[in-house]
Amino acid sequence: MEGEGAAVRRARDEDDRLLERIANDDRDAFARLVERHADRGFALALRILKNADDADDVVQDSFLKLWTHRKRMEIGRAKFSTWLYRVITNRCIDLRRKPVMDDLDATPEVADGQEDAPTQMHRASMNSLLESALAKLPDQQRIAVILSYHESMSNAEIAEVMETTVMAVESLLKRGRQHLRRHLAQAEDDIRQSFTRD
Repeated sequence: MEGEGAAVRRARDEDDRLLERIANDDRDAFARLVERHADRGFALALRILKNADDADDVVQDSFLKLWTHRKRMEIGRAKFSTWLYRVITNRCIDLRRKPVMDDLDATPEVADGQEDAPTQMHRASMNSLLESALAKLPDQQRIAVILSYHESMSNAEIAEVMETTVMAVESLLKRGRQHLRRHLAQAEDDIRQSFTRD
């Protein structure tokens, strides 16, 4: 049975081989690399932006940047996924800085599975509270928390994506968790008070 480290190395080697082919204008290799990474890139962008159309645009722009600069990629310098997450994160931050209208027609998706209705409602409610608390975090803290907890990246990988130090990432995560605790505690207090009102 193959260890996790060997699987990561094998995936990185395959990405590097695809990047070498892409540098030689191989469109099939480009399609394969997009296929390997688009879903996770989209999930990251969606968690940051909270809008599927914007997340899709960011991922497409990021892969377009790869194709446009394919001859200048430094293959083997860093994991491709780290480079991609950095590009997606930066594009998301840029997009969030622009004023946007909220999509009034957006509705949260219901979780799949065989759970009963009350369990689904509870899970959706908890997810909504957590997403609301995440949305209140400053951009850098939110991105660090998302990369750590949703993308399961190490602090060193997060530092590389965010172009900062591991120490700065640790600080962002600590402050992010503190803010989340405060926001969630406030939400809990608000819920309790809503049940005690006359």
